[in-house]
Amino acid sequence: MALATPARPAAPAQTGPPRHRTTGSAKRARWDMKYSPYLYIAPFFIVFGIFGLYPMVKTAWMSLHDWDLIGEHTFIGFDNYVELMKDDYFWNALVNTLGIFVVATVPQLILALFLANLLNRTRLRGKTFFRMAIFVPNITSVAAVAIVFGMLFQRDFGVVNWLLSFAGVDAIDWDAQRWSSWTAIAFMVDWRWTGYNALILLAGMQAIPRDLYEAAALDGANHWRQFWRITLPMLTPTFVFVVLLSTIGGLQLFTEPLLFGNGNMRGGTQREFQTLAMYMYEKGINSLNTAGYGAAIAWALFVLIGIIAAINLAVVRRTVK
Repeated sequence: MALATPARPAAPAQTGPPRHRTTGSAKRARWDMKYSPYLYIAPFFIVFGIFGLYPMVKTAWMSLHDWDLIGEHTFIGFDNYVELMKDDYFWNALVNTLGIFVVATVPQLILALFLANLLNRTRLRGKTFFRMAIFVPNITSVAAVAIVFGMLFQRDFGVVNWLLSFAGVDAIDWDAQRWSSWTAIAFMVDWRWTGYNALILLAGMQAIPRDLYEAAALDGANHWRQFWRITLPMLTPTFVFVVLLSTIGGLQLFTEPLLFGNGNMRGGTQREFQTLAMYMYEKGINSLNTAGYGAAIAWALFVLIGIIAAINLAVVRRTVK
């Protein structure tokens, strides 16, 4: 008698989604992981391409032409750059730009570093108030700043000349000489931007572990030694960032000298304080038929900023090691 074969158990009912749906979901997940980061950063590159990269390329193309703002242009190669090397006004603007940059930026960085360290290490009451107070000049209207400093540096009734008179110094016509106009503009720049840089440096200092200062104090290191051996080396990335920002801003100086000269794009009667940015505007915008020459000045300024920024970066890294 043949034995009966046992019945096979019934296959369990499929409770999950169909296989093809699971595969589609996995593929979408892989695509999301692979391409979504590019979508997230795409807005920046789109905006940069429209308002940053395209103007740079357009300016470079214009600098190779005899271009006017009416629309007429003729290709002339590097003639604008050759003419630039022979232009006395260009070299005058270059000297003014570098001079104001040095006179303004060096004290600005030293003072910002001092203020940041003061707010970081000392036990001051109302630290938040002082941190807000040093940032106020940066959000003040530039026009208001120019009016105030214009009154301070007036020749006949200015407060600065009044104070100098007690030291026996004769009244100075601040906008009539190169050194005096550089000094006055440097005061304007430093008043606006020292607090801004100090806050950036303060943020970098607060990221330094407190344990390092406590250990150094136990070893007998005073505040100056702690600053030189701990604060500065660990602040290097932040300080380099501040130096680069100050370099770019200082070499592009435009508003402060323009308002100091009461809107005179020549920067004084003898161009005593005309910067490269002002000279570029004079040739590229005010003179309708020299837009190509103005574009060449813009690219010369761009190269200058790159060179000075690289030099500053190398010097700062070597100094604070």
